[in-house]
Amino acid sequence: MSIATKHGDAGQTGLVGGLRISKADLRVEAYGSVDELNSILGFARSICTNKEIHDWTEGIQRTLFSLGGALASPPENKNAPVITPEDVDNLTNLVHQIESIEGVLSDWSLPGAHTESAAYEVARTVCRRSERHVVRLAESGVEVKPEILAYLNRLSDLIWLFGRLIERNAGIDARLRTGETAGPRWSRAWK
Repeated sequence: MSIATKHGDAGQTGLVGGLRISKADLRVEAYGSVDELNSILGFARSICTNKEIHDWTEGIQRTLFSLGGALASPPENKNAPVITPEDVDNLTNLVHQIESIEGVLSDWSLPGAHTESAAYEVARTVCRRSERHVVRLAESGVEVKPEILAYLNRLSDLIWLFGRLIERNAGIDARLRTGETAGPRWSRAWK
């Protein structure tokens, strides 16, 4: 048996359960962008030397597989993976834990000051794109569980914090504004 089934040669793919839809469908775009997010997080994890962030990232990747599976399942599939309020709470608690570390939140960050944090910055932007795709899917009338959107929204904040923690631990100041024009402790403008 080969993975080259040729079933997608005409531009269609199968959802969980076998329903065939266009590869250009909003649902495919949504779970495809989550797959892309998972891959870029895998790259970030592969170069991350901070064991805690490495392990947190791996756990997030495992949850993203469930999230993608939930998006790839039609609403009538009662065995679809579920993202729970606890999954969202776990991210929220981690956000609070990291942002309480002195020196993590200072201002906007200019990506690229450190290789590991730059990889997480790319993941953050892919996460935001994934979130936009899922919003578009929901706005099209497809049922999307609210925990999926909450998870992606919280995750982008957390990924941003991973980058700041990496820079802080490396002794790098990547603040966008310095000197007289330095901003407040942190800015809500990027949310």
